[in-house]
Amino acid sequence: MITFLGLIVTILVIVAVARIIRILELTNQLSPAPAEEISQKDNNSQGNLSLFFLFAFMIFIFYTTWRYAKFMLPVSASKHGVEIDQLMNVNYVLIFVVFFVTQIALFYCAWRYKHNTNRRGEYIPENHKLEVIWTIIPTIVLGGMIVYGLTVWNNITQSDHSKDNAQKIELYGKQFNWTARYAGKDNILGHAYFMNINSNNPLGVDSLDPHSKDDVLTNELHLKVNQPTNFYIRSQDVIHSVYLPHFRLQMNAVPGMTTQFYFVPTITTAEMRKKLKNDKFDYILLCNKICGAAHYTMHMKVVVDDDVQYSEWMSKQKTIGENNVASTTTSVENVVAVK
Repeated sequence: MITFLGLIVTILVIVAVARIIRILELTNQLSPAPAEEISQKDNNSQGNLSLFFLFAFMIFIFYTTWRYAKFMLPVSASKHGVEIDQLMNVNYVLIFVVFFVTQIALFYCAWRYKHNTNRRGEYIPENHKLEVIWTIIPTIVLGGMIVYGLTVWNNITQSDHSKDNAQKIELYGKQFNWTARYAGKDNILGHAYFMNINSNNPLGVDSLDPHSKDDVLTNELHLKVNQPTNFYIRSQDVIHSVYLPHFRLQMNAVPGMTTQFYFVPTITTAEMRKKLKNDKFDYILLCNKICGAAHYTMHMKVVVDDDVQYSEWMSKQKTIGENNVASTTTSVENVVAVK
């Protein structure tokens, strides 16, 4: 049986090869005339179409840029975000200049140097001057952008994280939600250890650490405008990423280590709603690493308050110490009721 199937396959291969050879022969017979005999009219039409496509393409680019500009992020709501926006604007300008120069040159040359039987192209095997130019200029431009980008990054990441007035907040990620832990009145986050994690202690906070008693756990992130804030970022399971697009902030949450990011929010939620003319607008914290099947659900509402609003909100939050006391009291009451 195997031999028979092999024979059939061999015959089919031979037939296929024969058909291919026949197709190639017909293709050669029907191939167009040499380049010298190609209609000049056809060359002109192809060149004109290239020029038409150039204009149509540019109109499309300008229209889509104008039409969808509203979907771009609004003005940065953080101090460091202004620097990042400036860096991005410089990149955009550079990209657009290169884009327009290269595209215009490409389609112009297709039109200007279309085939002409009265003209022959010059063969230039090498041009050292040209090679030096297109090597040196990109090197200078890209080198300048790298230096500029590193300077901005260093200004952001080397901010004074030890400022006494910087609010310390831990952002804890796990599949598939975020939890915020605020340092209390002492502005010191209590120690946390993964071995302490359980259903009643999802962050593994050490209840014996006196600094943890006044810490506050929330499922909604509130920030005080113009208040320096230092985020301490942890992950319980896989790599997540703290992404606050309106603040131009992103930092990975890596299991087994603590990363951090320092920033200052500058626009309250109410002010941003007025700027955008959208009463339903809210800042948001997203996970920017694909962390599992429900990655798309991993987000948290972010609110930037003024001093009064922030104080009112914080006054309504219970500390870890208060929650522990409440839990203990409830347990004791239940035991007494059973007896």
